[in-house]
Amino acid sequence: MSDNTALPPAPASLPAYLEALGPGLYAVDTAFQRDHFDAAFLVVDGGRAAFIDTGTRHALPRLLGALEALGLPREAVDWVIPTHVHLDHAGGVGPLMAALPSATMLVHPRGLRHMVDPSALWAGALAVYGEEEMRRSYGELVGVPESRAQASSDEQRIAVGARTLRLIDTPGHARHHHCLWDDASGGWFTGDTFGLSYREFDDPERGAWILPTSTPVQFEPDALRDSIRRMMATRPSRMYLTHYSAVGRDAADVERLAALLLSQIDEMVAIASGLKDAPDRHAALKRELLAMFQRRVREHLGDRMAPTRVAALLAMDVELNAQGLGVWLDRLTRRG
Repeated sequence: MSDNTALPPAPASLPAYLEALGPGLYAVDTAFQRDHFDAAFLVVDGGRAAFIDTGTRHALPRLLGALEALGLPREAVDWVIPTHVHLDHAGGVGPLMAALPSATMLVHPRGLRHMVDPSALWAGALAVYGEEEMRRSYGELVGVPESRAQASSDEQRIAVGARTLRLIDTPGHARHHHCLWDDASGGWFTGDTFGLSYREFDDPERGAWILPTSTPVQFEPDALRDSIRRMMATRPSRMYLTHYSAVGRDAADVERLAALLLSQIDEMVAIASGLKDAPDRHAALKRELLAMFQRRVREHLGDRMAPTRVAALLAMDVELNAQGLGVWLDRLTRRG
């Protein structure tokens, strides 16, 4: 980890949606679905900046407001980097790029064409969410000019001022997913590869609780395990999750979270495999996944959170995880 004492301190007062995570590092609450659910990250060094994930197009006022609050002109942003092209991470890329005259978009090579021409991306999400939800939650998609778009490569390194970010290919949640290592803070920007951790589940003594995400349509448990282990090989002391913000008190705590994730991936695969031929499989998957998460939360928090509260907070994730596991089972069946 590099010496971060030269990085700029956070201003004394920030908007409520902008959280300082350490020198030169900020989380922007994009207001997607609810507070503290979806984050974009802003990395700043030497008067230069990069956004990692953007939220949806509805987040644009907050993304630009974060620059203003930090005294950064729009021309200071060199990079806009979605971890992958799911719309809660990348739906705002097009509008943000239009507002940032000096920025280049850097995306996984499998996602590049979808960022330039988002029509197929819209159609795929429409099949999952429906027209009304798409308009309400995501808004219109805007393509990025091809001349301002680049595909990332595994082990690529880019500069943000004097700060270096390293990108690696991290399939498992999606095949078009990369994660970024920040040596200055000793942490990874993980998108969805390192799961989801909502602040409502934090415990003052035990820390954060985390769960995997098998959102459709490219969940691959073996690849996901490998991606998690590859990130853990750097001994990270923090992880920066799009859902939501920074987790991990130190390297040992991140190890705890990784072990929790890996054990839940195994349990989710076992649940899905056991329900492969079940009648009304989707409903059965949702029921068993929710029971698993409620049990895991109880192990973490004791009786301090009612099972109905757990169900409410995880309703969207249970639905999408069940869908993703169903797609994975169908893919295994087609392969024989």
